[in-house]
Amino acid sequence: MNAQMQELIRQWGPSVAGMIAVLVAGLYALARYRAFRAERRLVAAVNRVGYETLMNVMVPDGMDGHFHIDFLLLTQRGILIVDLRRVGGNIFGGDQMSEWAVMTRNRRFSFANPQQALYDRLAAVRMLAGDTPVEGRIVFTDRARFPKGMPKYVLMLESLAAEFAPVDKSAMTAHVGKFRGGWEHVKRHTLASTLGGQRSRLIF
Repeated sequence: MNAQMQELIRQWGPSVAGMIAVLVAGLYALARYRAFRAERRLVAAVNRVGYETLMNVMVPDGMDGHFHIDFLLLTQRGILIVDLRRVGGNIFGGDQMSEWAVMTRNRRFSFANPQQALYDRLAAVRMLAGDTPVEGRIVFTDRARFPKGMPKYVLMLESLAAEFAPVDKSAMTAHVGKFRGGWEHVKRHTLASTLGGQRSRLIF
């Protein structure tokens, strides 16, 4: 390397390194921003059916412990528990399977059947809700596919508003007034949870 080249590197090297660092930081910030926007769209899609929503809370399990719940919603049908899953790929699961398989283009993996966890959460919330109906759904985003059909209580995010009517604020009292007592009792027994990786106990 001749002296002229060495001098150019000495003069411009720090500037080039600085520009690369700025570019990397900008790309990272853009990725974070896009992830944030995508997450907010997911939350908004769930909230379409909720007159009130508690997100990332814990409810007592009746044995001195607690269950984490992604979403608790007051809907036209009562209280809804939503277990939001962000798994992508082709999912093969069934009511009697202990594990559900996921196949993507690059890998294959499995996760525990989420139905039993949902049943536990349903039982815990029903103990608090009194006569207010309590339902639950395991909701997947559009990144997931179920080639062999969806197991019980599984729902795609885009179908949530079709099964549970979107919020009609103009008739809120008529729709959910009869569920208000049970909902308020459940709310009083929730605690903030950090397991969801988002801000806890947000009320919309």
